[in-house]
Order: sequence, then C-alpha cells, then structure tokens
Amino acid sequence: MIDIGVNLTNPRFDSDRSEVIRRAQVQGVQQLIVTGTNLASSAAAVALAREYAGEFPQTLYCTAGIHPHEASSCDEEALQRLENLIRDNPGVVVAVGETGLDFNRNFSPPQSQIAAFERQIDLAIRMKLPLFLHERDAFAQQRDILRSFGRDLPPAVIHCFTGDRESLESYLDMGLWIGITGWVCDERRGTDLQKLVADIPLERLMIETDAPYLQPRTLRPRPKSNRNEPAYLPEIAQMIADCCHRAVEEIGAITGRNAREFFGL
Repeated sequence: MIDIGVNLTNPRFDSDRSEVIRRAQVQGVQQLIVTGTNLASSAAAVALAREYAGEFPQTLYCTAGIHPHEASSCDEEALQRLENLIRDNPGVVVAVGETGLDFNRNFSPPQSQIAAFERQIDLAIRMKLPLFLHERDAFAQQRDILRSFGRDLPPAVIHCFTGDRESLESYLDMGLWIGITGWVCDERRGTDLQKLVADIPLERLMIETDAPYLQPRTLRPRPKSNRNEPAYLPEIAQMIADCCHRAVEEIGAITGRNAREFFGL
C-alpha cells in the first residue's frame, strides 16, 4: 500500500517520526507521499525525504505547492522559488500541489486562489509532473479551470475527495484520479461517500490518511490519541473493500500500483 497524502512535517510527529514510518511499514504501507502546502512546508517535505533516505530508502517522496488557503502569498517570487525547489529535487518532488480552490473559508480571496491555481497548473505542465489537487465548495469553478487546459492538463488526483456524484463523475470524465481518506470511515459524515466509492473505477483509485488529520473512526480499539498516522491506512482500504465487495488485499495492491504509476515512483 502507498499513502499518497501524509502531513509528516506536522509538529505532532516531531517526537516519534521514525517510529511512525516504521509502524506504517509493519502494517504494509511501503511508501509515503509527504504533502507540501506552502513554500516552507514544501521545502521541509523535501528535507524530510532526504533526511530519512538512508534509514528508509525509497520510502519518502513529496509534493510541492501552495494550498488555496495560502494563495495570497503566491506571487512571482514565490512561484520562482517553488519552481527552483522542484527543479533541484528530481525524483523527490513527485507532484505539484497541494493546489486548487477552497471557497469554504476563503482564507485567500477567490481571485487569488484562481490565479495561484492556474499558475501551478502551468508549472506542472512545464515540470512534467502530476497535480495533487484540493477542492472544497468550489467544484464548478475548479472543473472549468481544469477543462480549460484541455489536453495539456497533466495527470491529476483529487486529494481527500468528499464530493457528490456529479463532481465524481465530472472528475472521472476528465481522466482524474480520486484519493480517498478516513472520511469514508466516518459514520456521521462519510455515509454518502461510502455509497459512491464503489463507483470509482479501481484503476483511478488511490488511498491516503491525510495524517495527522482524519483518523478513521472505525479503528478498534480506539487509539488513546486522535492523531492519525500512516499505519492506519489499512483501515481505509478495509472500508473501501467492504463498500466495493472486494478483498482488502486487492484494494491495497491496486491502489499501490496506481500510485506508483501516477507519481512515477
């Protein structure tokens, strides 16, 4: 299995990061994609992947990008620094992102988000890298921007998909991949996603924890801490398997193969 989205630079992992990676490996999680959400965290993700390359060879990779919450900081200088970071770290940075639109909270103005998103799509095209996408309450605008790039649009995955059937079908029609997190294990707000997940073609499906967030609520016994970690990825695979009436081993194998091909691992 491969965790395509883990915030391993988060301070909640500072005290036991090596143990977190080791526990993930014990549970069959072979590789982790560390998420970059701004220049600082993207640089930290690169540094982390390089720092642990000796202890955990071919295990940590990362994305580099500017999240829509941070879009106001995405000026020419920031974009150049982001491009330099990607160019200087081939084989470590495996996608541009986390980028996209988030009109739920609008921590950055919508127009700033749109400009930053379009520039990062251009960057992914130039760097010949896939896109790691975020979208919340902005489906129509995000769909239209992605469509506007036509055949130039690089491979893209919708990270932490929680949308409805219309958005799922539109993203699939555009050839996008779908990332599923522990949201699908939530009996309060994940029931609609549980009904949709069986309609995601297996060849377009990937799994992720988004750790330390979104700990699967189906874990038994419940962990003492609410911190999520990559070792819990099999719980997400199990819920998807149950929803799809498939073996969990099949879900793990197929999503792992998809991730290796998508990110070029």
